Amino acid sequence: MRLFELLLFLSNIGLFALTVLLKKGRRRIPVFAASGIATLLLIIHWTVEGYRVQLFFLYCITIIFLAISGYSYCKKNVQKKIPRFMLGSAYTATAIMLVVTAGLMYAFPVFKLPEPTGEFMVGTQTFHFVDTNREEIFDEARDGKRELMVQVWYPAQTGTGKYAPFIPDTPILHYMAADYGLPGFTFQHLKYVSSHSYSGAEVSSAQTSYPLILANPGNVSSRFLYTSQAEYLASHGYIVAVIDHTYNTFATEFPDGRVTTSTTNDLFSPHHDYRTSRGNRDKLGTVLTGDVAFVLDQFELIQSGQTPSHLKGRMDLGHVGVFGHSIGGATAYDASYDPRIAVGIDLDGGLYRLRDREGLRKPFLFINSESYFEKLKMVMDNRVYTDAELNRMGSTREWEDQVTEDKKLELERMRDTAEEGGQVLYIDNAEHLNFADVQFISPIFKVLGISGKIAPERANSVINAYMLDFFDMYLKHQGGILMKGPDRRFPEVKFVTSLLTGDNKLR
Repeated sequence: MRLFELLLFLSNIGLFALTVLLKKGRRRIPVFAASGIATLLLIIHWTVEGYRVQLFFLYCITIIFLAISGYSYCKKNVQKKIPRFMLGSAYTATAIMLVVTAGLMYAFPVFKLPEPTGEFMVGTQTFHFVDTNREEIFDEARDGKRELMVQVWYPAQTGTGKYAPFIPDTPILHYMAADYGLPGFTFQHLKYVSSHSYSGAEVSSAQTSYPLILANPGNVSSRFLYTSQAEYLASHGYIVAVIDHTYNTFATEFPDGRVTTSTTNDLFSPHHDYRTSRGNRDKLGTVLTGDVAFVLDQFELIQSGQTPSHLKGRMDLGHVGVFGHSIGGATAYDASYDPRIAVGIDLDGGLYRLRDREGLRKPFLFINSESYFEKLKMVMDNRVYTDAELNRMGSTREWEDQVTEDKKLELERMRDTAEEGGQVLYIDNAEHLNFADVQFISPIFKVLGISGKIAPERANSVINAYMLDFFDMYLKHQGGILMKGPDRRFPEVKFVTSLLTGDNKLR
C-alpha cells in the first residue's frame, strides 16, 4: 500500500468519525478543516502516485465531504434539519464504501517486487524477432511468420533515471484481467509497480562475458510475470532472456502496436479423449521448443555482431542454461536436447513429447509444488484413485490410467537426469502459482488456494536460491552447496531424488 493512498484512506476515516461523533453545532469547522486536509492528500496522491479504480469510492467520499462541509462553513446561519433516516442512510453508505475500499486496497495492492540480492545492478532490453523459416500455425489468418518478443535482463554498468515499469506494455493488462474472468480495469493499477531494472543500461564491464539463460513462461502467462527471477539471476552475473511465446501468452504487444492473445487453449477441450489431448500438447510443445532454438540462433547473431546490440560479445554462449514454469518448464526440458544448452530447470511443469526422444543425458533440476509431488508419489507407490476421488476430480479411471502411464515415463526421465547430476525437489506448502510473480499480485490468491500457504516472498527467495545454486554449479563451476542435500536454512525444501534412484529413504 502506497503512502499517500494510505493517508488518504485514514483521513477519510477521520472525517467520517468527526461527522458521526461531534454534535452538529461543533462539527462545522473541524469537518471543513479535515476535508481540506483529505482533499490536499487526494491531490498529492493523484500527482505523485497516480489514481486507480480501486479507490473510486474514496475519491467520491473526499469530494462529497469537501462540497458539503464547504457549503456548511460558508452558510453559517443555515440550520436546515436533515431527516434522521436520510442521515442514517448516508452514514451507512459511507461506512460501506470505506469497508469496500479497504477490501479492494488489500486485495489489489500496488506491491513491491523483491529486490535482487546480487552485486550487479540490472539492465533490461526487449527484442522483436521474426522467424522467416516458420509459418505461424496459431494465427487464425495462418498467413504470417512466427514472431516473438523477448525481454532480456543483464548485469548493468550503471543505471540512470527511474526503474523500468514492471509491466512493459500496459494495454495487455485488459487481457490479463479477462483471463481471470475479471473486469478489464481490474489490474490497471499494476502499471504503477516498478521493477528493479534500468532500460537500455550498458552491460557491466566487471566481466568480459556472462552465461546466457533462456526462460519460458507458463501457459497463458507473460514474460513480465517472471521479472523477479530474471532480475535475481541477472544481479548475480547472468544474462537472462524471457521469451513471450506468441499466442500462448494472455497477450503480447508488438512494436507496431498489434496485440496477440492466447489461441492455444483451443487445442484443449474437455471433449477430447486423452490421446488427442496429449497429441495437441505435443504439437504446442514442438512450437515452443522451436522458439527456444530460434531465439538462441538470434543471440548467436547478436554475439557475432550480425545483429546490432550492446550485448555483442558479452554473452558466454559456451555456457547456456534454460528454465521455465509449467508448460514452460516442459519447454526447458525439451529444449535441453539442443547440444548448445548445457543445463536446465523445470519449475512445476509436466513434460511433453515423452515418446519422441530417449532420456536426456544432462544434469537437470526439477523443483515441484507439494501437490505436484503428491501426484508423482501416487504413481511411485502404485496407488490408484478411488471412485469417490474420481468423482470429486470430475475425471474417469480410463483418463487417469493414461495419465499414470505418462507419469511413469516422466519419472524415468527424471531418473535419467539425476544420474547425470540433477536433482528432484519439492517445496512444502507451495502451489503452482508460487513459481511466478503472479503470487505477489493479490493476497486473496493465497486465501483461495490458488497459491500455497507459503508466503510469496519466502517462496520466491527459496526458488531463486536453488535456481542460482544449480546454474552456478554447472555454468560457472562454483557453488553447488544447496545441491548436496537438505539445508537448515530452507527446511521447506524436500529432496526426493533418492526415491527415483532406488534409495527409499526420503531425505
